[in-house]
Amino acid sequence: MKKLFALIVGMFFICASALAAININTANQQQLESLNGIGPVKAKAIIDYRTKNGAFKTVDDLKKVSGIGDKTLEKLKKDISVTGASAVPVPGATTSSKAAAPAAKPAPAKK
Repeated sequence: MKKLFALIVGMFFICASALAAININTANQQQLESLNGIGPVKAKAIIDYRTKNGAFKTVDDLKKVSGIGDKTLEKLKKDISVTGASAVPVPGATTSSKAAAPAAKPAPAKK
């Protein structure tokens, strides 16, 4: 029974750590700043690079961003990805700077 419990707990932590990755292609400023070693300046540099050059194809592409070197990348690798949704939602943050489109008006009822 103890082995089964240990296995379940181990699987939980493996799944939780896999879900904790932040997608550097979709993360907003606050999500990027939540990463160890990334402050406001580096987070903005990542977003600016991504906006100008498009999505990162691999995690290693992050080294192309000014201020991100080998040491920073090695610290980040376990916490970032280039696929999937970012797993750290920030309350009140939006993923788009555009306002949401208004809902469509319902068609008038037929008589």
